[in-house]
Amino acid sequence: MKRDVVITGIGLASSLGEGAEAHAAALASGAAPVVDTQGFAPYPVHPLKPLELDRQIPKKSDQRQMEPWQRLGVYTAGLALDSAGLKEDAQTKSELQVIVAAGGGERDHAVDSAILTGLRGMNEPGTFLNERLMGDLRPTLFLAQLSNLLAGNISIVHGITGASRTFMGEEQAGVDAIRTAHARIASGQAEIMLAGGAYNAERRDMLLLFELGGFLRRGDFAPVFARDGNPGLITGSAAAFLVLESAERAAARGARIFARLDAVAAGRSKRREAGAVEASLRGLITELGAIAPGVLSVSAATGVAGITAEEAAVLAGLPQARRIATGDLLGHPVEAAFPVSVALAAAALAAGQANEAIVTGVGHWRGEGAARLVKA
Repeated sequence: MKRDVVITGIGLASSLGEGAEAHAAALASGAAPVVDTQGFAPYPVHPLKPLELDRQIPKKSDQRQMEPWQRLGVYTAGLALDSAGLKEDAQTKSELQVIVAAGGGERDHAVDSAILTGLRGMNEPGTFLNERLMGDLRPTLFLAQLSNLLAGNISIVHGITGASRTFMGEEQAGVDAIRTAHARIASGQAEIMLAGGAYNAERRDMLLLFELGGFLRRGDFAPVFARDGNPGLITGSAAAFLVLESAERAAARGARIFARLDAVAAGRSKRREAGAVEASLRGLITELGAIAPGVLSVSAATGVAGITAEEAAVLAGLPQARRIATGDLLGHPVEAAFPVSVALAAAALAAGQANEAIVTGVGHWRGEGAARLVKA
């Protein structure tokens, strides 16, 4: 059994603003990216445009107990429900299933700094570290960092009582969130789902982790596919949630359809040799089916050396009319990169910018994904 799956709601927020229309307009106009090159120097970051949180998270107590990435995700999920006309539909929200792509919680930077500073002068750093971790980290801190709290907060704030799942694993979590939601609806295991992810790039702990792996770009902004001399990630704060629905259900309730999500494919090459990513991505695109001329290509490419060139080689073979790199517009939002790119593609199709779109995403160190969307 394979049923058509359509996108009936888009929640999107980034450095460009919020909503599908604002992002479609930025796509059409080629708006200049918003980049902060000073706040986290030498690493450029795309900062989130301030949100009026009260519009989607009315209780201040709810806002206070969430970390920034959770507030961003809950807010964007509310935008998706509004977009789909489901915000006040208690019956549908009792059936709605949620899949979230999430990373780890945010750290207490003051505690981290104090521990790292103290370690420098210790004769027994292991003993010192254990004592500080036992004394300085509160048990509640670990509860606040649980990745599945984003799904829990979405359910609490927006009154969604259906099942929820949380995927972890950097960019691939976002690919599998969309892929799994699509597969469940297409196979008849679900009728309607809310899927997406959120990422707060304005975090020194995450910048440290990426820098330790040698993944960050330093200095000024440059387009994703033009970073050969100084490759690496330029991260961006962003979130996207999509309401996915069976075509029959959407038609029955007279829902607006942004696009049809035809297929989603995922893989994980071993990357032991050059060309592994290119071969994997070519295979995934083949799984999507025949691609019409003039397709819109939306890439969640990272800008990391090697793999970005391999993704570019695959995209060069598509019958594309236009190639868009999500990172050029709003930065790389890691777990949310693929959901954001799918949301951008759907928004562009709904705005009449193309009739078909291919979305690709290659994780900075593992995982590949691709999706095909068609204009409704």
